[in-house]
Amino acid sequence: MNDAAFWSAIAIYAALVLGAGWLATRRASRSPEEYFLAGRGLGSAVLFMALFGTNCTAFVLVGVPGLAYHLGVGTFSVNAPLVALVVPLTFWAIGVPARRLARDLGALTPAELYARRLDSRAVGLLLFAVYTVYTLPYMVTAVDGAAVTLSGATGGAVSSELGGAAVLGVALFYTSLGGMRATAWTNVLQGALFLGFMLLAFVLFGRHVGGDRGLFGAFERVATERPDLYELPSTGLFAPAAWSSWSLAISLTVIAFPHMLVRLMSARDERAIRTSCRLYPFALILLWVPAVMIGVFGAVAFPGLEGKESDGVFALMVADAFPPALQALGFVAVLAAVMSTLDAQILTLGSMLTRDVIDPFMPNRREGRDVARGRWFGVAIAAATYALWRLGDDSIFSNAAIAFSGYVTLVPTLLLGVRWKRFTASAAIASILCGNAVYAASLWQTGANAMAPGWGGFLPVFWGLAAATAAAVGVTYRRGD
Repeated sequence: MNDAAFWSAIAIYAALVLGAGWLATRRASRSPEEYFLAGRGLGSAVLFMALFGTNCTAFVLVGVPGLAYHLGVGTFSVNAPLVALVVPLTFWAIGVPARRLARDLGALTPAELYARRLDSRAVGLLLFAVYTVYTLPYMVTAVDGAAVTLSGATGGAVSSELGGAAVLGVALFYTSLGGMRATAWTNVLQGALFLGFMLLAFVLFGRHVGGDRGLFGAFERVATERPDLYELPSTGLFAPAAWSSWSLAISLTVIAFPHMLVRLMSARDERAIRTSCRLYPFALILLWVPAVMIGVFGAVAFPGLEGKESDGVFALMVADAFPPALQALGFVAVLAAVMSTLDAQILTLGSMLTRDVIDPFMPNRREGRDVARGRWFGVAIAAATYALWRLGDDSIFSNAAIAFSGYVTLVPTLLLGVRWKRFTASAAIASILCGNAVYAASLWQTGANAMAPGWGGFLPVFWGLAAATAAAVGVTYRRGD
């Protein structure tokens, strides 16, 4: 890669996101509500891009091509169709009443919302604990995606350790400056950047692989050299029980991400959420089709990659097929995807640590200190993420699958907590504990592989969700509340 083009692109991107953070600094310091929720004032366009940008991280740009490299076009069927329909439905079913209740109760975090709604500090603490357990590994996938791509794009000139630290550092810096408003503003830029680049990459890489026949030639080459990538298997992840389990997980997990729910709580009004629901399916399909096909084309362009090596197919594609300027843009696109999620996760975990863990035990606290504590806790969370990343060695998709499936165990509490007046704190606690206990047992049975069929051919997420739902409903009715 041309060094001048690469570092120029990095410098311009860093200047833009840091500038957004600086512009939001004055507002962010006014109050905790402004810092953590952008004053509950995100309009339709910014809210949609914040949701879309936050939800699309290295999992899609790096992990999905890596999985499609092995599984082919069937990767699309197990991840995208139901997601495009169910995710907007969950925004309406949970996000709309959550936003309204958060405003009425003065809650600034998802954990604080349910603690106040159910009048139980224990619920807030338990939600924070479970959110943290699943969010930190998810953050690791983002850092890993950036590091893998940076190392490949520079031919190893920039070490993965340095790349991961730099990505975390920049995201932490502008998030700390401007809070939710800074992350939302940067998400507009980031979402447009990585969506546009993925569409461009799909066309250009296809033409590169297809030779004289262009994009159509790429499809023909795959059909000739790897026809299995066009076939839909009937075993493994594609067996009916496993397919339905994973579709359930990938569809329901998005609303359970604390960094997604808190963005819905930041909406200016319900119209902004409804607009996001309408636009979301189209944007998701536009992103997933190129992501899958890049992996499929990569299987014939770079054969022989095994296991986690396939996570590097995006970087190999960029380095092999693009001129220097576009190579630099490709890496910036990955950075944008990574940071658009990392910033929201750092902010959300920091806010919950402040509001739900520290503040309840400080009756004479001063709210003005919440912003400062949120910033310092963000530093601690970034450091923990970096440490976990250096210790792990699983693929991006494997790490994400474990986290995604775990989040789903919270969905019964999130839904019933805002939609069912009879739902109680005892039911929420029982649901979360039972769901996660059964999920952990099922995960152990599959050898810590969240995408491997277990009991009855279903994935661990199915049994975790079933247990969480049964406990939520059963305890509520048993108490007669």
